[in-house]
Amino acid sequence: MKYTRKNFLKLMGVGTLAATSVTCKAASATTQAGQTGHSLKLGLASYSLRELSLDETLVVCNRLGIKHIALKSMHLPLDSSVSVIKSTAEKVRESGLDLYGAGVIYMKSEAEVNNAFAYAQAAGIGVIIGVPNHDLLPLVERKVKETDIKLAIHNHGPGDEVYPSPESVYEKIKNLDERIGLCIDIGHTFRIGLDPVQETKKYKNRLYDIHLKDVNKRGGEGTPEEFGHGIMNIPAYLKALQEIKYTGVVGLEYEKNGKDPVPGLAESIGYANGVIDTLNM
Repeated sequence: MKYTRKNFLKLMGVGTLAATSVTCKAASATTQAGQTGHSLKLGLASYSLRELSLDETLVVCNRLGIKHIALKSMHLPLDSSVSVIKSTAEKVRESGLDLYGAGVIYMKSEAEVNNAFAYAQAAGIGVIIGVPNHDLLPLVERKVKETDIKLAIHNHGPGDEVYPSPESVYEKIKNLDERIGLCIDIGHTFRIGLDPVQETKKYKNRLYDIHLKDVNKRGGEGTPEEFGHGIMNIPAYLKALQEIKYTGVVGLEYEKNGKDPVPGLAESIGYANGVIDTLNM
């Protein structure tokens, strides 16, 4: 079953949504707490706009009402000087965005770990979404303690030999500093045959970021879709986030149509906000 907006409303027993609930501008503020007494913060993984420049990305975020963003390296290169990192971060924040995170950042050497944390410090970022090699986790823990910057390790699903699932992350970090946690990518989690709702509830105490997406099938052949066009139960997932009182950013990652992402991204934001507004009724 596809979890389209129409089907979701039928499941929830709601006949209609107010027109404003699916407008892109609805993403401009933290969604209001509903029956669970908890609000969610929708944001964006800037990889969604990977073919756009930083300036173009800021314009799109303003148009779509996005208020929280995690930058990928094409928008702020990892080898940038401290002055460039600081000025770019200031530019992003002056545009009205909360620059809360960076990533996904891969760390395959000690130099890359050190650089990632220096980069995040210079940008004033509170969480790195990263993929450190297993043997580098002791160094990562030291950097987390030194900087008080959280690391959310991202799982990549079928074919990933480092962190394919949320469990594979947790088993490596469960005895490390609690500021080392998970970025659960619900699409990759679903493709590997797991239930993102159950995985999120299981690891809620170490959940520091989320990549929210829809895909069209399980397994390695599953590819991204606009929200509501795939087969994932996004409404159930967003409801679960409210229930566990998730306090981080719900980072939309729209990976389809890299060269023309805005229409599909806008549709996906509208879908997510419509679901949340309905859950809040």
